[in-house]
Amino acid sequence: MGTATFDFDDETVIVTGGSAGIGRAIALTFGEAGATVINADVEEEPKREGEETPTHERITEDGGTAQYVETDVSDVDQLASVVEAAREYGGVDVMVNNAAVQHSEPFLEVDQDALDKLLSTNVRGYFFGTQLAAQDMIDRDEPGSIVNTASISSRVAQHGQVQYDATKGAIKMVTRGTALELAEHGIRVNAIAPGQIATEFTEGWSDEAQAAAGDDGDEGFIKPIPLGRAGTPEDCAGAAAFLATEDASYITGELVYVDGGWTAI
Repeated sequence: MGTATFDFDDETVIVTGGSAGIGRAIALTFGEAGATVINADVEEEPKREGEETPTHERITEDGGTAQYVETDVSDVDQLASVVEAAREYGGVDVMVNNAAVQHSEPFLEVDQDALDKLLSTNVRGYFFGTQLAAQDMIDRDEPGSIVNTASISSRVAQHGQVQYDATKGAIKMVTRGTALELAEHGIRVNAIAPGQIATEFTEGWSDEAQAAAGDDGDEGFIKPIPLGRAGTPEDCAGAAAFLATEDASYITGELVYVDGGWTAI
């Protein structure tokens, strides 16, 4: 089976939440493809066992250009600072809104603080991350691409996940709505929708996701995965990079499900 080769030389890519998990894999993929990568995350250090080198340092060690900007995406001013940092490299060419938080709790027990945290990071962060990046592209009269990290939770409900599913459903509509409004400026907006990906973000889900690849998966969120394995962050990174390429120039407003066929069942 062939492999894709990406070329993002002379392009600047912002990845929010690029220190770990899917975000780190996406940032490294763009870095390997020649892009200048800005990692906008609340934490600089990676979280996966065995990984010690921060994302931006890993990219520079491999001969690329990268920068870390401490960023809480729920703070619009901090997001604006990241876009300002990108201007030092010519401006935003690709914006990857990936940073997110997750909170599992039965619906009847969710309080306002928990919901507000989810909404401010998973919805407001994506909304204004898209807006600020798009405005930079428009100001420079340059087309660009925005890629959001949604989820199969944009489509399916799960026990104890109403609050999280709601935010991912919102990301789906932010993606589609902004794709319509920004098309006239040559800006494409798409999203990847990961399924059961074994990352630090999923915490206990990682083992469950591995088990779900068989025929004895639990009911609810966990069920057999047609491709027979849990996903990896690298599975998501390739899809995200593709959506930002010229090969995807006629794709906008779409969610690409990276779930091993899980939503096909």
